[in-house]
Amino acid sequence: MQKISPFLWFDGNAEEAMNFYITVFADARIESQNRSRTGQLISGTFLVGDQRFMVLNGGPQFKFTPAISLFVNCETQEEVDTLWAKLCEGGEPQRCGWVQDKFGLSWQIIPTALGQLLGDQDPAKAARVMNAMLGMQKIDIAGLKRAYEG
Repeated sequence: MQKISPFLWFDGNAEEAMNFYITVFADARIESQNRSRTGQLISGTFLVGDQRFMVLNGGPQFKFTPAISLFVNCETQEEVDTLWAKLCEGGEPQRCGWVQDKFGLSWQIIPTALGQLLGDQDPAKAARVMNAMLGMQKIDIAGLKRAYEG
């Protein structure tokens, strides 16, 4: 069993959230569901790749905040575009690659190129990339590369 798993608290819509998340990620699936006698989902788990997420229909006591987000490392612009579009459905795009989905959960949809370009030894190049990223909602790899090249 995975040592650390995100545990997501929902107010009655955990099943809807699990069903949504497995459509967002190509390698996702529901692993388990625990139901009440009436058939309502109490808790469950789903996988995205090898990453396990646990969900609970815990009630209205707690809400998601941007103080915690799920970071998604994307290899291509196509992957960024696809995940961004799906997570924005009913949600709210934020700056710098962040999106709050329709359940209020915050995600960072970040291409690996961003870290590589920000980590350049030339501080002027890295600063141009940072400034470009600060002006974006969805991260655009081509735009980052143009800023990097000056």
